[in-house]
Amino acid sequence: MITTILFDLDGTLLPMDLDEFLRSYFHHIGSYFHDLIDTKEFMNYLGIATEAMMNHSGETTNETVFMDTFFNLIKGDPRLYLKRFDSFYANVFPKIQSSVGFSPVINDSVRLLKEKGYELVVATNPLFPRPAIEHRIAWAGFQPNDFIHITSYEYCHFSKPQKEYFLEILRNIQRKPEECLMVGNDVQDDLVAGDIDIKTFLITDHMIHRSEEDIPADYQGSYEDFHAFVENLPWL
Repeated sequence: MITTILFDLDGTLLPMDLDEFLRSYFHHIGSYFHDLIDTKEFMNYLGIATEAMMNHSGETTNETVFMDTFFNLIKGDPRLYLKRFDSFYANVFPKIQSSVGFSPVINDSVRLLKEKGYELVVATNPLFPRPAIEHRIAWAGFQPNDFIHITSYEYCHFSKPQKEYFLEILRNIQRKPEECLMVGNDVQDDLVAGDIDIKTFLITDHMIHRSEEDIPADYQGSYEDFHAFVENLPWL
C-alpha cells in the first residue's frame, strides 16, 4: 500500500523551463564570481565538478566530491570561494525565482495528500546545497517541514538517474519500495525508480524525454490528471 509520495522538484513541484532556469542560474553565479576568477574558467570548473558528482560511485557525499574536484582546479584560497558560494545562495540565488512558474494545481495536490495522511519527500537531484533547494521549495509554495525528507548534496551519496539514489532515500526514510510513489517530469531521471519497484507517475506538463524509448511510467498525465489521481487515493 502506498503511504509515501516522492516528488521531484524542478519541473514537477516547481513548474519551469529547465533551460531558462539554468541560463539564469549560470548568468548570476558567473557574474558573482567574476572578480575572483575568469568567468569562462569558472563555468568550466563548475561543470567539471558537477559532472563528477553525477558520475561518482557513492563512497563520499556529493558535496565532498564537488568541493574536492572544484578546489583541485582553482588556484585561489578555498575559504574565499566557500564564503562566496554561501553568500551567493543566500543573497543572489533568490533572484532566479523570476525564471520559474507556480502551479496552484500541484500545490493543492500536495495539500490534499497531507490531509489524507501521506508522508511526502522532496526527491530532487542532489546537485545543489540545501539553501538552494529550500529556496525552490518556497517558490513552489511549500515549507521544508511539509516533507519528511529532502535530498541535497550535503547528505546524498548518489545522483539521478542512479537507482542507488532511490535506494538511499528508502534507507533514510525506512520505507519499502511498494510503500512509495515517485512523481516526476523527467523520463530518464525519475522513472528509474521503477527499476527498484517504486511506482511512478510521470507529470507531462514539463516533461523531459531524451530518447525515443517507450515511457515506462505506471501512471502519467498533466497536473490536473495528477490531482484527480490524488483525489482517488484512499485516506490513511
